[in-house]
Parts: sequence; structure tokens; C-alpha cells
Amino acid sequence: MPRFPIHEDIRQARTLPGLFYNSAEVFEAVKENIFATTWLYAADTAVVQEPMQVHPFTLLPGVLQEPLVLTKDEEGQVHCLSNVCTHRGKIVVEQPGKARMLSCGYHGRCFRLDGSFKSMPEFKAVENFPTPMDNLHPVPFATWMGMLFVSLQPRVSFDDMIAPIRERIGWMPLDTMTFAPQNSHDYYIDANWALYCDNYLEGFHIPFVHPALNQALDFGKYEYELFPYCNLQIGIAKDGESCFDIPSGAADYGKRIYGYYFWLFPNLMLNFYPWGLSMNVVEPLSHQRTVIRYRTYYFEGTTFNREVNRIDQTELEDDTVVESVQQGLQSRFYQYGRFSPSQEQGVHHFHRLVRDFLN
Repeated sequence: MPRFPIHEDIRQARTLPGLFYNSAEVFEAVKENIFATTWLYAADTAVVQEPMQVHPFTLLPGVLQEPLVLTKDEEGQVHCLSNVCTHRGKIVVEQPGKARMLSCGYHGRCFRLDGSFKSMPEFKAVENFPTPMDNLHPVPFATWMGMLFVSLQPRVSFDDMIAPIRERIGWMPLDTMTFAPQNSHDYYIDANWALYCDNYLEGFHIPFVHPALNQALDFGKYEYELFPYCNLQIGIAKDGESCFDIPSGAADYGKRIYGYYFWLFPNLMLNFYPWGLSMNVVEPLSHQRTVIRYRTYYFEGTTFNREVNRIDQTELEDDTVVESVQQGLQSRFYQYGRFSPSQEQGVHHFHRLVRDFLN
């Protein structure tokens, strides 16, 4: 597989080449070296809110295609487990619901809700059985803001990845957020997943692509901050636009902040507004096809307003421009680009992380 030598100095660096976004071979490496080793949004904790609830799901369908199951045992402990029977490989839990144990419908092997082996018919004569290999494999997971994140083989702890975000917005009423399904949608785009991230990670395009958003933000005061595995863009509100009421003692006290735009490597966008959170989960389906899962959460006491409508329009504008870029990157004449040192720090940061994880 080709290597991608992104220079540390943004003034000298070249972007990822067009090959990165168009190669099925590169995408295979991205699957195993990036998506299998980082933390991915799986579900809200509400799917296993009560004891003995079970919730099967597939991590990145069609890409990682890993069958997993979330469970909550009778003591209230949540577990994330492989959903593949350790006897002959059948999927164990087929539907969400409640269960006192997990039972494979192929040959009757049973597991406790923590994944430990419980019983198996017709195995009395088997020697050295059971062993730990007969338990369902536990999968690392973490909870935050009422959400569950999982990683098949984490290279970095979840707490280390989100520490700058947690520290920056600890004053927000995150424990009051409520999911709003009526304002949450999935959008499919014909583009590589990383192109959507590239687009998100700079405000450079706002005056050219997002006329409504550009009217609300003071583009001259747009800010960028980089952290090891995440970064932040801060949109400052123009006079007359809504903004956060930031308490004294917080890092941004005194600023008229319209939105905090956090990105968590590799594919999660957390857009905090005074009314709540607009979350974008960027899930690849192939090297040229992506689904963007837009999920909306409201802080207690806030309601739907015009800002949400503006966000919907902004997201559609982003989808359109990203698809156009994907078409352009297939040109025989495009090789790579250069970075704006003042406006594309986040894109440069992302490309360096891609380089590090792939290499």
C-alpha cells in the first residue's frame, strides 16, 4: 500500500492525494488500521436502560461488519460482547428485547449476560471444557453523555481522546440532553468518508458555500484549536444572533459563541449550540459511498427553533459540495493540494492522524 508522507509543518505540507479517496486497496487498510482501532459511536445508553435488556447491532455494517451485542445484567452492569457463538459461529442474539441469558438457536449453547459460558448440551465427554475461549469475547466500550462508544482494538483510551472536550464544555447541562428523533436523519452521499471530514474541519468554505450560516457568524473571528485526537472550531455570533451564556470561570467566559464544533478522530462531529447538540456520525459504506447520521439532542427546557432549520440547510450544502469534490478527485490531472496555514489547520491535523494510523 502507498504511504502518505504529510509534512508536520503546514506551510510545507501537501494534502492527502486523490488516490487516498479513490483506492479500494487504501480503503481496506483504513478499515483495519483506523476504524478497527479507534472509538466509534454505537448507540444511546437507552437501548439497555433496564436490567436484562439486550441490544444486538453490527459495527459499521458492510465495512467492519462486526456482530456485537449490548447487555445489562440483573445487577445493572452493562456489557459489550461479541455476538458470535463460540461453538460454530452463529449469531446469538437476533433481536433486541429482554433475556435472562443468551442462548444460541443453533445447538443450544448458553451464556450469561456478562458473556461467560453457562451450559452446552451433549458436551459431557469433551475434555478440558469449558475454557475462557468458550465465553463470548468482551469488547471495550465507554459511556459518555448518555451514549455508548466501542472499539475493537483501541490504540488510545477513550478518556484520553475526549479529555479536551470534557474539560472545555463541562459547564454545559449534558446530563439533561434528550434525543429528538423527529429532527434526526440519515443522508447518503457518493463520496469517500474522509472528504466529509475534510470539509467539516475548516471554516474556509463558509462564505462560499453557506450563505445563511455566514450571516450568523463573524467569520473574521473564527477560531481553531488542535488537540492530540480531536480539534475544535469556534464560531463567534454576530450581534443579534443567539449565543451561549457562558459562566464565569469557564475558559470562554465573555465570548459570544454561536457554536462549538468538536471533531473526534476519525468520524464524529459534536456541534454544540445553546439549545443542545447536533451530532454527525460519518460511517463509510465503501471507498466512495458514505452515510452521515445526523442526530439531534436538546438540553432540558429548550425547543426546536430556526437555528435547527439553518443547520439542516447547511448540512445539505455540505453534502452537495463534498460529492462535487469526489468527482473532481477522480480526474487524471489532480494529484494533491496545499493547506491554508490560517484556515486549514484542522484538515492538516486530520491528514497527519491518518498518516500515523496507516503507517
